[in-house]
Amino acid sequence: MMRLPPRTLLCALGLSVVDLVHGLPLDFPYHALSLRQPSGSTLHPSPSSGLTVSHGKRDLEERQDSGGLPSPLCFPALGFPKPLVPPLDNTHWWCDPSTEYAFVGFSYEVTDCQSRERLIEEFRDIRYHFNSRYVRLYGACDREGFYDDIVAAAWENSLGVHALVWFGFDGSDIWISRRDALFASLHANPLAKFVTRGVQFGSEPLYDNVLPHQQLAEQVLLAKANLSSLNIPVTVSELAYGYQERGGAQDVLDAVDFINIHMLPFFSQNASTAKNAWPLVMNDLNWFIKHGDGKKMYFDENGWPSVTSPGVQPNSPNAVADVKNEHDYYVLLDQHCEDLKAVEGGGIGWFAHIYSDYMEPGYGIYNSSMRMKFPFQPRTAC
Repeated sequence: MMRLPPRTLLCALGLSVVDLVHGLPLDFPYHALSLRQPSGSTLHPSPSSGLTVSHGKRDLEERQDSGGLPSPLCFPALGFPKPLVPPLDNTHWWCDPSTEYAFVGFSYEVTDCQSRERLIEEFRDIRYHFNSRYVRLYGACDREGFYDDIVAAAWENSLGVHALVWFGFDGSDIWISRRDALFASLHANPLAKFVTRGVQFGSEPLYDNVLPHQQLAEQVLLAKANLSSLNIPVTVSELAYGYQERGGAQDVLDAVDFINIHMLPFFSQNASTAKNAWPLVMNDLNWFIKHGDGKKMYFDENGWPSVTSPGVQPNSPNAVADVKNEHDYYVLLDQHCEDLKAVEGGGIGWFAHIYSDYMEPGYGIYNSSMRMKFPFQPRTAC
């Protein structure tokens, strides 16, 4: 059996574990390098971890029936003891969806085609500064191999990824080549299925009338079939209004594996300040609860702008865009942690849109100079 060099040697060679894995053949027995566990037991934490774990087979089977393993013995839970290399498959890799509520991470725009080094640096900040479990990709980078860089950065920093087939706003069919490139990477990169929590079609394809809802539902079903061997679910990233203006587009909601919701109450005709936005949030959320058939839900494109811009204009004369209201919106969500946790399907996990103003003016937790605009340390559990 091939042996991995120790971490000290990798560092001396300027390599990471990710670099090494990418140099191995696709048929290499990765399971031989993973943290092997006795049959019928859950992962055993080290004695110094302070964790108390049930090792019974029945407990593991119950967790499998509910769709995942208990935190922190699952990816990408905070404190997960990640193996150097993943096991044979990701069947029992992910956390139970019921643990993925409250703050889960950031939307992260990739239009700048960030280098692998920058991705690693910023993903490290996202994970360890803010206790994120996920990044939700936004925008598109069409550089060959870019998603492999995303995978490398996510794996190195124990982050899951909501990948994206980006339609854009020009009405072209470039989304087809983007879809094909992403799917090719997911199948070819042996680490991809261990960090890719799901693939989303977006952003707002219904609201932007990119495809008729029947064709979008068909694309979701085709994608699910394509990715079924990788155990990667598929969804659509969309506003409640995007569904509603298409008669509910129930065929799309029925097709998706989980529901990614754009929650942007600033644009409501009844918007005023973020502190008063909870009824607006609940109005859209209740619509998804009614029509979502109990599926897991996330607020993925979710925030309140600190400034307006040509593409960010309110629909209410009372809507206030400033740093205080951007901050207040996330405080509001944090204050309602218990309410979001109680939503059927495993509670609502929410992303902050977006990581930095250098990506999209007004929405970042950081400004364009990468200085924090306000204190931000929301709860990840309650």
